Amino acid sequence: MRNSFPTRVGLTLSAATVLVLAAALAGQAQTLNAQGQTAEANERQEFLKKLVAAAEERTRHPVRYDPAYVRIPYPDGDVPPDTGVCTDEVIRSYRALGVDLQKEVHEDMEKNFSAYPRKWRWLTTRTDTNIDHRRVPNLMAFFSRKGETLAITQRAEDYSPGDLVTWDLGGGVPHIGIVVSEKSTEGGRHLIVHNIGRGPKREDVLFRWKITGHYRYFGPTAGPA
Repeated sequence: MRNSFPTRVGLTLSAATVLVLAAALAGQAQTLNAQGQTAEANERQEFLKKLVAAAEERTRHPVRYDPAYVRIPYPDGDVPPDTGVCTDEVIRSYRALGVDLQKEVHEDMEKNFSAYPRKWRWLTTRTDTNIDHRRVPNLMAFFSRKGETLAITQRAEDYSPGDLVTWDLGGGVPHIGIVVSEKSTEGGRHLIVHNIGRGPKREDVLFRWKITGHYRYFGPTAGPA
């Protein structure tokens, strides 16, 4: 009668080897995944730093507040550089990083028109590349769809450089600005780069009006689909 013991030993050793290899591969996968997440987090932080720098650079430009409807090229269109509104400072800051919000908003509206607000004075049945991306409610819808929607709180520490904040100035008048690195001397609040009528300024206005939105957007390749 042939002894089968060596075969059983061989099978046992093979199973043990497989388990060891599987554990090693799983550990390697976890390590690679962690490294990938760290790399992505670093890339996002670097993006936000550049966005803040671009927003702060905007404060050096004289801009006359002008909400007029203007026909502009597409893509990469802009109103005259010495004019604009609050949204134009956000658009120009992102464009300095190679992100064209005119194009991104238009393409998303084309595919998901019903996801965007339509107030009576803007009532239309089609998109408009001249103005859609320059409207705060449309940017709010876009950032909530393609970026990160963050908590609205009254705690200054919940707002970080590179965040986008929207407000209701009263009477349903919307406004938007970018949180930057510099903090106020009183209260330790991050300052905001915005244009409320006097050109792009860096001011302590985070809690001056009712906050209606708090977002973070890293560009077309990083946000959720």
